[in-house]
Amino acid sequence: MPTKTQSPVVQIAAPDFRTLSVEVVGTSPLVINKFSAKAQAIMEAKQKAGQAAKSKKSHDPKNFEALYMECRHISKEGWDGFHAAAIRNACISACRAAGYTMTKAKLALFVVADGMDRDDGTPLIRINGEPKMVVSQCRNQTGVIDLRPRAHFMEWGATITLQWDNGMLTQSDVVNLLARVGLQVGIGEGRPDSKNSAGLGYGLFRLV
Repeated sequence: MPTKTQSPVVQIAAPDFRTLSVEVVGTSPLVINKFSAKAQAIMEAKQKAGQAAKSKKSHDPKNFEALYMECRHISKEGWDGFHAAAIRNACISACRAAGYTMTKAKLALFVVADGMDRDDGTPLIRINGEPKMVVSQCRNQTGVIDLRPRAHFMEWGATITLQWDNGMLTQSDVVNLLARVGLQVGIGEGRPDSKNSAGLGYGLFRLV
């Protein structure tokens, strides 16, 4: 006797994404250092030239004002911002302090951008504040001390819009994770969670 075909049991739940906007206020300066289109073009030209480029080193005079403008993320509408991925990456990094699996956070949490960089289309979150040029000392890979201008926001804030999978994280989880970013991880140059150093304490914030 033929048997009736049984319907397959659905084991994967439908996506349930939620959205929340959180206002934050900086508790330390935010330092922006965009990889400029000019620097990328110079690097590309050197790589195309290959061995010949090594014998043609030149040191043009530094235009600090131009370098300062190039390190800023400016949107198509004209406002300053920071890379939206900075928040997502920082939240994923903060999972180490919260005991949550970082690989799960990569699939569960996302950031909604406010706009795009006018030069390269980088997704940006708008900064509420005015930038100031600060020339800082740093060391090149050769160990030589160099002077480089950066965009500093001494007083700043932002509205961060987060999206998350409600089956993997709760709203409280997301808010607490962002709070840890503001206290422990930071964003931008000189943040405590910098890959190159212990940071300078920059890029920290509190939730309003």
